[in-house]
Amino acid sequence: MTARTVRLGLIEGDGIGPEVVRAARDVADEAMAVVEAPAIEWLPLPMGQRAIAECGDPLPISTLKMLETLEGWILGPHDNVSYAPEHRTGAPPGGAIRKRFGLYANIRPVRAFAGVRATTPGMDLVIVRENSEGFYADRNMVAGSGEFQPTPDVAMSVGVFSRAATERIAHEACRLARSRRGLLTIVHKANVLPMTMGLFRDVCYEVAARYPGLIVDDEHVDATAAHLVRAPADYDVLVTENLFGDILSDLAAELGGSLGIAASLNCSADRAMAQAVHGAAPTLAGRNRANPAALQLSTAMLLRWLGSRRDEAGPIQAAERIERAIAATFKAGIATADLGGLASTSEFTEQVRARLHQW
Repeated sequence: MTARTVRLGLIEGDGIGPEVVRAARDVADEAMAVVEAPAIEWLPLPMGQRAIAECGDPLPISTLKMLETLEGWILGPHDNVSYAPEHRTGAPPGGAIRKRFGLYANIRPVRAFAGVRATTPGMDLVIVRENSEGFYADRNMVAGSGEFQPTPDVAMSVGVFSRAATERIAHEACRLARSRRGLLTIVHKANVLPMTMGLFRDVCYEVAARYPGLIVDDEHVDATAAHLVRAPADYDVLVTENLFGDILSDLAAELGGSLGIAASLNCSADRAMAQAVHGAAPTLAGRNRANPAALQLSTAMLLRWLGSRRDEAGPIQAAERIERAIAATFKAGIATADLGGLASTSEFTEQVRARLHQW
């Protein structure tokens, strides 16, 4: 199949966003060139403080309209807490984008890299997080928020669990587990939430039964948190609801070394968004000290997703080179300050770019 031009959105966001997004773009461009794939056509789009200054809106309609024309994009972190009050209403930009484009699957791999001081070495797992409902008030209602405050002293939150959403995330997790070690763990809290979490657990088991050869079990989320600390190598793929997936993936990332290496991909059947797990870290902004690895690894996930969707080898090969180059850079003892290293953002990126040519 003839390779087509890759058009990707480039959203810098706030804080360290411009620096790590630039680092991810540079590595992706180099990797695509090394494997002789077509150059990426980047489409810069405003979001966050820059968008407020230029358009009076942290997430302009022009950005959303352009995203509608694209298969994928990189999203830098946003610092919506720093926005003026009139720009903090509704969902933050990242959540609004996920909801608008139906990015129901949040794939979060965690790996303890050689050369990185991991609290619990031996980790190589993926948390598959349902991204559209659960206990997240900004994503589980057709309109408005799922939080209510009937009196100043009482607040309530609605958690939504549907068969349809659970089935589609379970299929994502099963396909991923089948491509790895064939182990799937369903994480829930059905002992205290028997209807909502019970539905999630039972539907995941129903879907998994359609994938012969998978080894499937389930755990309560508190047991999983303890198990991650004690024996993370026991896990392969974990599937869970929105809030639990968010918490467990942050825990796992820190156990693996740092949130600075925590990658993620938000995707549906036809669109994907690379987004690092970490935030905007405004105190590091403009200091060339941020760890770009998480967004670089997220961008590799985006390229692999795109190559698989298009049945094109180039983006997949580029993704593999990025992942190997980052691993080799860590193994050589080169890291940013969050991992105990001395490299700046740009120095780490140049080291990764150089290693893209080694295979």
